[in-house]
Amino acid sequence: MRKIYLLDCTLRDGGYVNDWRFGEETIKGFGKKIAQTGIEMFEIGFIKGDSYDPNRSVFPDIASISAMIQPKADGLMYIGMLDMSAPIPLERIFPYDGTSIDGIRVIFKKEKINDAYVYCKRIKDLGYKLFVNFVGIDLYTDKEFIEGLEKFNELKPFSMVIVDSFGLIKRKHFLRLVSLADNNMVEGITLCYHAHNNLQQAFGNAEALVEMNLKRDLCIDACVFGMGRGAGNLNLELFAEYMNENYDAHYRIEPMLEIMDEYLNNIYRSKFWGYSLPLYLSASTGCHPNYAIYLAERDSLTVKSFNELLKGIQQEEKVKFSKEKAEKYYRQYQENYIDDKEAIGDLATAMAGKHILLIAPGKSLSEYANVVETEAGKDNTVVIAVNFCGGKIQPNYVFSSNMRRFIRIQGKTDALCITTSNMKDCEQTDFVVNFSSYASNNAEIIDNSGLMALRLLVALGVKEASIAGMDGYSAFHGNDYFDQNLEFDFTEEANLRNTLISAEIKEIQKLMKLRFITPTYYNVQ
Repeated sequence: MRKIYLLDCTLRDGGYVNDWRFGEETIKGFGKKIAQTGIEMFEIGFIKGDSYDPNRSVFPDIASISAMIQPKADGLMYIGMLDMSAPIPLERIFPYDGTSIDGIRVIFKKEKINDAYVYCKRIKDLGYKLFVNFVGIDLYTDKEFIEGLEKFNELKPFSMVIVDSFGLIKRKHFLRLVSLADNNMVEGITLCYHAHNNLQQAFGNAEALVEMNLKRDLCIDACVFGMGRGAGNLNLELFAEYMNENYDAHYRIEPMLEIMDEYLNNIYRSKFWGYSLPLYLSASTGCHPNYAIYLAERDSLTVKSFNELLKGIQQEEKVKFSKEKAEKYYRQYQENYIDDKEAIGDLATAMAGKHILLIAPGKSLSEYANVVETEAGKDNTVVIAVNFCGGKIQPNYVFSSNMRRFIRIQGKTDALCITTSNMKDCEQTDFVVNFSSYASNNAEIIDNSGLMALRLLVALGVKEASIAGMDGYSAFHGNDYFDQNLEFDFTEEANLRNTLISAEIKEIQKLMKLRFITPTYYNVQ
């Protein structure tokens, strides 16, 4: 009778969430808890790099894994993963002797298939159970996939794995891939499925696979709590329960829940994974999920703009993410050049001879409300609010370079609105200025609205301005804005952003005198 195995890959695939920094005691404790669940396979982490840190589930060789998994549990196959984009030297893989891992999974992209074959052959010769992982399976033609299966049939690996790298394969497509694999793999090779959950297809596809009643053994990859980059992976606890209820399996769910409670909950609170709109958009447009993560961190695009930008990425670049490419496409999309000479002239006339107060939505705006109100009440003052309606203070102008923020503003203010040319869907604007003229050259802060507003004031000939509520970024999420609806989690990047913005403020101070009337994290001395 065929077997259906469950493979836990939390410490490996879930490690993308926290840079594999689970901690030595957690890695050891996790393995002991997994052994109590009764699942058949446990992937302890990546085998890559040159240095070893016992607090990370990344190992430079086979020997360094051994101490982490002792004593090994009977009936549990211990596995590590190698990536053909940076394989370790084969001399670091000693012949199998049962003291360390039992199996090695090799992942490779289509262009690395020949190198992977040579490497996999050596692993098989060394006595390990070999798993062949076809990464980005949706990028293979049927002919290429069949040829790949036939190629690796010669090695008689323990398993071949369908890897839905971008989480976009729906059931009809998935079942066709399964049929291709089943009909072109030799007998005795286990068919495995590794899912990502960007379109929430993982559970349904895994369920459909086991319900096909194939004659060969099957293996389903899953992670406790669904832990994984972006939208996460198939939830081990949910699929184990499904197997218990429908296939007379006897997996113990309680140790999985203990893993969630003792090891993963704290990570989840600070580094969310799960279904989200950006990851849905990346999957539906066939883009690497890291594009979605990068663009979501900008926190400036509406759904329409987000989708347009992803669709505009060249096909060959969609599947290979790099931060440089993402920055390039983001800047190109935002620039949308216009001639703003007339708008600048009108605004310069309106600001001439005025006392300028620029207010941003930092928390200090409410904490120092009396100070700000006094400043705003001075004679001949023009108040410009940045990316919000001004709170208790009625501004003369609202400046915005962020469409997501401006959606909350338009139709709700009597102030004149100044918007930048990247905002293509404004329903209420009085002056449009050219985005690229005021954007930073630094990609990390390209569209920081406070800096853009200051540069605009320089262009308008303003020589002095008071500033309130431009607090900078704190290291604690929830502390940056007086209105929590404006909050965005830059916690990890707080210090970097403060440093970069401080440097640009100092350059602006060479052209215009700035007086901060509320506290700020920026170094503006």
